[in-house]
Amino acid sequence: MGIVEASQPWPVEAVDVVAHTPHLTVVEGSGNVVAIPLRPELAPTDHVERLRNQIEWASFLPARAMGRTWATQQVLKRVIDIVASVILLTLLSPLFLLAALLVKLTSRGPVFYEFRVLGQHARPFVAYKFRTMVENADDLKPALLQHNEMRGPAFKMRNDPRITPVGRWLRKLSIDELPQLWSVLVGDMSLVGPRPPFAEEFRQYKSWQWGRLAVTPGITCIWQVTGRSDISDFDDWAALDAEYIKNWSLGLDFKILLLTIPAVLRGKGAY
Repeated sequence: MGIVEASQPWPVEAVDVVAHTPHLTVVEGSGNVVAIPLRPELAPTDHVERLRNQIEWASFLPARAMGRTWATQQVLKRVIDIVASVILLTLLSPLFLLAALLVKLTSRGPVFYEFRVLGQHARPFVAYKFRTMVENADDLKPALLQHNEMRGPAFKMRNDPRITPVGRWLRKLSIDELPQLWSVLVGDMSLVGPRPPFAEEFRQYKSWQWGRLAVTPGITCIWQVTGRSDISDFDDWAALDAEYIKNWSLGLDFKILLLTIPAVLRGKGAY
């Protein structure tokens, strides 16, 4: 492939080829894709920032997202998130204390893991999970990439050696995710929405997968109630999120929340 000028459009059909070219970023617009050379000296976060500012996020939303009903329901969704997160943080505080003690007493390192991810429109934020891995888990990850069981940019490994014994149980019951209720309270996340990605994962997305971040990310979504980590292809995961956004309503959110309860209790696909 020759040198591509920043203003030279590519047909939409060619987007996946361009997207996987390491020195290019692709940006959609008016039925074409524009290839933008990436400067190798830019840090990963700079690449994401550059891409974020050029994506037409509204193009990933259904046409009805421009209407009053959608806007009203979005306001109600935010109110529900605030009320529910306050109630749950209060009621679950004893469980938080127990989980924190178990993490602290059984392995070295902090109680919480700083989950540095991307939110709506790829804006970075820090969420928190109960730490379920050894203290230097991020340093060990590159050596495990060859064992990734998820096709695509996300990393999933059933028998990840970095997970502590207590951490395995916290993951099985999804207790490790509960501190993200704070992110729901402050508005970085919602109870229901696509899971937030790491910046390095987002940089590997195909153009149609960018739409996962057209809405506020959530603690649970269709992926969690239809197989979770048993879904082994990220394309399938992203397609579920796209379907959620296309059909979004408060009723759908309530349905997903209700289905999340038995999914968590079964622990199927949680690792």
